[in-house]
Amino acid sequence: MRPRAALLGAILVCAAPAAAQRFEVPPLVEPASDEHHVGKFIWADLVTPDLAAAERFYSGLLGWTFQDLRAGERGYAVALLDGLPVAGLIQRPEPPERRPAWLGFIAVRDVDEMKRAALDHGATVVFEPKTYPKRGRQAVLADPEGVAFGVLASTSGDPGDFLVDPGGFIWGSLLARDPDREAAFYQTLFGYEVFELPSEGQSHLILSSENFARASVNSLPGGAVRRGPHWLIFVRVTDAADAAARAVSLGGRVVVEPHMDRHGARVALVADPAGALLGLMEWSDVAAAEGPK
Repeated sequence: MRPRAALLGAILVCAAPAAAQRFEVPPLVEPASDEHHVGKFIWADLVTPDLAAAERFYSGLLGWTFQDLRAGERGYAVALLDGLPVAGLIQRPEPPERRPAWLGFIAVRDVDEMKRAALDHGATVVFEPKTYPKRGRQAVLADPEGVAFGVLASTSGDPGDFLVDPGGFIWGSLLARDPDREAAFYQTLFGYEVFELPSEGQSHLILSSENFARASVNSLPGGAVRRGPHWLIFVRVTDAADAAARAVSLGGRVVVEPHMDRHGARVALVADPAGALLGLMEWSDVAAAEGPK
């Protein structure tokens, strides 16, 4: 049986289209382009029991504004960074044992083909492929360890390969029981190159495509056993320590204190007031030029 925590994001995200389909969700890129970067994280959705509280938290933490598409008891809001869509927030009350969570979507060319390939390699389907006007076609899958991830074929193209502004999503980190097996699974689906970096007794694998590091696969820390394998999505901030402190002042908490990672970035892990985890990454233009590519 797949871990409850690993399935959390997928179970809840299935509600997103139901809430959003009454509205015209904005395109990913405007004006549309013909750029496509298979394997890149291009979108993220948060499922939360309190949309208004989430908006207050992420507005104060990241400077996001929101296009609120609330409808009755459920709601959907598009988070905007400098007027451009960066994430979706979905309100859905859930039992206490189900944690709110962020779910990242990875760029693909063909969602249905990706679904078939994933099933052939041990994945399961959590949310069947569906097309949404202006946005594209998407699905939610679970990998062999039960970790949820989204795939999205954007009809307006993918965001370009440039360093995102603070407040934009910059990295994905998969915590897995068997990092080698999980890395091989994602490599098969997305054509990543996989690089192993030296680590003290822990696996740390980089997933790269088009000469850009896209994500990492890491050994699940002992303290994370209760949560189970899961993806962590990181957002870029100008000062990780300041952002972590601001998260606490806004009603969140610090899960992992700010520290330097092996790539030269200062990172931290926070939880929002509802408990959804979010990575913070302080990453400079210099680090981007010298870092893994």
